[in-house]
Amino acid sequence: MKYTTRTGGFGMARYSYSCDDHGLAEVSFPIGTAPQERDCPQCDQPARRVYSSPMLSAVDHQRMNLIDSTHETADRPEVVTSIPRGGRINSRPTRMAPPDPRLQKLPRP
Repeated sequence: MKYTTRTGGFGMARYSYSCDDHGLAEVSFPIGTAPQERDCPQCDQPARRVYSSPMLSAVDHQRMNLIDSTHETADRPEVVTSIPRGGRINSRPTRMAPPDPRLQKLPRP
């Protein structure tokens, strides 16, 4: 039988405790404040804290693949050597903004 006690709030983590008579219990405590033992809510006998791996499998596989692919190319980006076929080439030069007289007062490097 599994029972859950929730206290809610910001910075709360879920911890598991094992009771010999009633099995696992999940309880929320502020991060870093969970005791090694607590009383079972059903029988008031001591229940020991159970350590388990974090919920790594709860991450979406598509998102993990995207993260992995960005890590792989972070230090060796793909280099473009030519304009792709069918790409639009801008034949007109970009117009410069008119000069702003306030910019002349700024210090020059």
